[in-house]
Amino acid sequence: MMKHPLAASPLRAVFMGTPDFAARILAHVLDSPDVNVLAVYTQPDRPAGRGQKSMPPAVKKLALERRLPVFQPTNFKNTEECRVLAEGAPDVLLVAAYGLILPQTVLDIPRIMPVNVHASLLPRLRGAAPIQRAIMNGDTATGISLMRMEAGLDTGPVLMQKALAIGFDDTARTLHDGLADLGGRLLTECLGRLRAGDALRPTPQDDDRATYAPKLSKADGRIDWNRPALTVHAQIRGVTPWPGARSTLSRPDLPGLPLIFAPGRPGAALPEPVAPGTLLGLEEGCLTVACTDRAYLVPAVQPTGKALIDARAFANGYLKNGLNAHFE
Repeated sequence: MMKHPLAASPLRAVFMGTPDFAARILAHVLDSPDVNVLAVYTQPDRPAGRGQKSMPPAVKKLALERRLPVFQPTNFKNTEECRVLAEGAPDVLLVAAYGLILPQTVLDIPRIMPVNVHASLLPRLRGAAPIQRAIMNGDTATGISLMRMEAGLDTGPVLMQKALAIGFDDTARTLHDGLADLGGRLLTECLGRLRAGDALRPTPQDDDRATYAPKLSKADGRIDWNRPALTVHAQIRGVTPWPGARSTLSRPDLPGLPLIFAPGRPGAALPEPVAPGTLLGLEEGCLTVACTDRAYLVPAVQPTGKALIDARAFANGYLKNGLNAHFE
């Protein structure tokens, strides 16, 4: 049986990505025998932390550790950037959470195709925050989609997909890690098939079924207690660790104390109507807060500028004069 012409040597690839999600995927790619990564593209270093010190993206750190060439263009409007990329004659562009829009001139460079790793089951949750929005929507499953890139926002035909269950206690952090690992494994499987000459059949997306996952803002973290406890639970998990689930504690002697809430769990149904946001007391070591249908149990909170503390310690330190308090 004649071998596919690509099977004799690894695919020539350029990887494009920026945050930890992309770095985890890159680690899988670098361990694959089916691909040779020629170079890595990532966004420029940005100021971070209290000191606003310029910090390299996670992908850059990994690339430098593996002694790979790193490029950090601000965009691809400069034809010189496109020329440098094309000089490597890549078979594939591998893109994961890069954060830059790639023009058609870039997408046309790879000999085979540009492949994007997206953290949802497309066409659901196109856009910037599919991991967080899946949890906030109350979804019980999400997944990874590999698509052949085109100029639209996550609109390209799907090459491969694999689902991943969302656990009742999953947060954006834990789901992020699971999806990054799944994305890396699925991408390396895809590369192996491309190298072997396996004809992947891109499936066009159904635009009528498309939903969107807009970028998170701090406003997404503000807890609305005027909703069922399951909805509150989904919101808190979806905004953990960023921007954090936020609510302000008010009481006569302690007005306006902003807090970030750790994910907890829905509690018992309320025996009688209570104003949503009312602090009901301590139960099983958790602060219990009224939602529209039942209590929500919060195991720990973080006052502004302080460390996360468990609910009992918070009550002892901040609520010594009783639990007559309300969250808003």
